[in-house]
Amino acid sequence: MNIVACVKQVPDTEAQIKVKPDGSGIDEGGIKWVMNPYDEFAVEEALRLKEKNGGEVTVVCVGPARAMESIRTALAMGADKGIHICDAALDGADAYATGTALAAAIKGIPYDIILCGQRAIDDDSAQVGSVLAELLDIPQVTVVTKLEFGNGAVRVIRPIEGAQLLIEAPLPCVVTAQKGLNEPRYASLPGIMKAKKKPVDVKDVAALGITVENKAKVAKFIPPPARAAGKIICGDDPAVKAAELAKLLREEAKVI
Repeated sequence: MNIVACVKQVPDTEAQIKVKPDGSGIDEGGIKWVMNPYDEFAVEEALRLKEKNGGEVTVVCVGPARAMESIRTALAMGADKGIHICDAALDGADAYATGTALAAAIKGIPYDIILCGQRAIDDDSAQVGSVLAELLDIPQVTVVTKLEFGNGAVRVIRPIEGAQLLIEAPLPCVVTAQKGLNEPRYASLPGIMKAKKKPVDVKDVAALGITVENKAKVAKFIPPPARAAGKIICGDDPAVKAAELAKLLREEAKVI
């Protein structure tokens, strides 16, 4: 079974994000970069499919040179090889351009199933998996919390408000992973050592035979307004404090 897992490198969820003074982007100084958490679920599920059905896992990533670290993380977890699409033309690429690059790379390798995170925690677009499926002209099932494979098809659970959908799709297909699908493993020390020797094919847009066309562009980054300082109501009489609180909520906060 040939399994592809698509990953993206994003700022750590604990990183303090600062917008550049001119609003052109975020200040990347001092930021720790990690594999997108939803992509960790995709990689883990790919590894479980490999362990159960045999085959190999290929990790594909679009990103600058530093993104190699996330590829090596996936290899240390147990993936077999990687493809790193690294080109300055893809810096700041939107979902369509990213999906185009991924599709071009994946078309050149055998695949039975492609796993992605359901969204990236930086741009939060949740579109790349759908774009990829459309460009490859294969089915897609998104926001999956359970996956079973058999007889050339996958059966998945997709949660919706108040219920769950049971969906079956033929292979090959794209599946995007949601929290709850699995618990990603940690890379072991032997895995980290082996990852250093596993092959990673680095490609640019010329090697993929594509041109980059962004359908959308971020015009400006604007940080959220600073929060006003909180107000503490002092005193010993609960009734007086409650009355003061109600007054502030009505006259200042205007919520009652």
